[in-house]
Order: sequence, then C-alpha cells, then structure tokens
Amino acid sequence: MKFDSILYAAATLSMASAHTIMNKFNNNAQGAGIYMPSDDSPQMDVTSKSIACNGSPVSGFKSSSQKLSVAAGSTVTGAWLHTLTSTGADSEADNKVIASSHKGPVLAYLKKVSDATQNPSAGPGDGWFKIAEQGLISSSQWAVDKLISDGGIQSVTIPPCIENGDYLLRFEIIALHNARSYPGAQFYMECAQITVTGGTGSKTPSTVSIPGTYSGSDPGIKVNIYNSKGQPYPSSYQIPGPAVFTC
Repeated sequence: MKFDSILYAAATLSMASAHTIMNKFNNNAQGAGIYMPSDDSPQMDVTSKSIACNGSPVSGFKSSSQKLSVAAGSTVTGAWLHTLTSTGADSEADNKVIASSHKGPVLAYLKKVSDATQNPSAGPGDGWFKIAEQGLISSSQWAVDKLISDGGIQSVTIPPCIENGDYLLRFEIIALHNARSYPGAQFYMECAQITVTGGTGSKTPSTVSIPGTYSGSDPGIKVNIYNSKGQPYPSSYQIPGPAVFTC
C-alpha cells in the first residue's frame, strides 16, 4: 500500500467524526441570528436542499428570530467550533475548531431574501453569489489550516456595492480528506440572518442556485488531495462554485 493510501485510510477512519459547527456571528451570543444545530455532522449530498443552509440528516437545530444589522463594506466574522462546547483538543479532534486532517477550502455566499428570519426555508434555490473563497494557499497550507491557526474565526467582507435589505450569509467549509469518490467530501455550512445597511446598490450580482452550483463530479469536490509523497497538499486545487463577486 502506498504511503498516500495509508494516510487516506487514517484520515477516513480515525477522524470520521471530527466535525464542526459555525456557531457565532460577529461575536454575538452562540446561535444568535443563525439556524444552528447541536449536531456537528456534515452534509454529503450536493443535490439536497440541506446543502443551502443545513438541515436533515443533521439534527438538533434551533431557529432564531433575530436579524443582525451589518454595514455594507464592513468585515464580519463567523466562528467555527468542533462542538458547541469545545475548548481544545479532544478524542476526535486535535484542536477546538476542526480536525487538522480535514483539509479543504473555506467559502462564503450571500442571498438577498425578503425576510432573513425565514431561514432555512429561504435558502434553497437561485439567488446566491459568492463573496469569499480560499482554497490551497501554498504547498503546505489549506484554507482550513489557516482557519485553525486563526482560532476558527472566518472573516468576510460584505460588498459595499450591493443593495440594502435582508440577506442570508452562508459560511462554508468543504473537507476533502475523504473526497476520492463521491459522496466523500464533507460540507459544513450555517446561514446567518443579516440586514445590510449603507449599500450603494450600484451593482447587481450574477447568482447561482444552491443546490445546483455544485456537482458531485466537480474537480474540487471529487478529488484526491494527496500528492506523491502522501501529503495532503497537491500541486493545485480548483475551488468549486462560481467566481467571487466583486464591486
């Protein structure tokens, strides 16, 4: 057995339940303005409506009636934890955020909606545009590695040129340690309920559907990330989904 296959098997078996939850938005209380589960399991089916803002078969969700005001052009944060009570490494993860074996990209999307509290039902379908992405940063660092080093804090800038109003802000991690075949990649996402103020409305983003923008055959979803030395750092990686919208 090749060394990369050994690492692949280890990642698949020993870290199978080392999951994560995006649990805080902009330093608000845990779960404020988020459709958030207590279950840290991933989504695996890119055709499921649950790939938009999470849902079944993940369990333990609590809805929030809060909408959080955000200024266009400002930087906001989502905080990821392995479990809702994680403070450090445990028997399933070597840190408080997500097991370091779970290499992959970190992304964020927005969708304009009539009422952000209609989360998650307002999530599935067209209207999404990507506002941030980071994948393979260097020959020894994935976006997930950086997220771990940043203590689980994902920072995202709200485009200054979008319209004011209610949006769902979708934070996402795609873990690729088991992505040699589909289904195999693990998708973690939560949607924050925000109201954008101060936007100029000077540009209208092109949008995509979630589910729909991802396919199980996408090279960034069905992929062996292990290089010839058995390290989870290939020479290149193609992030799935649309291009990042900019003003």
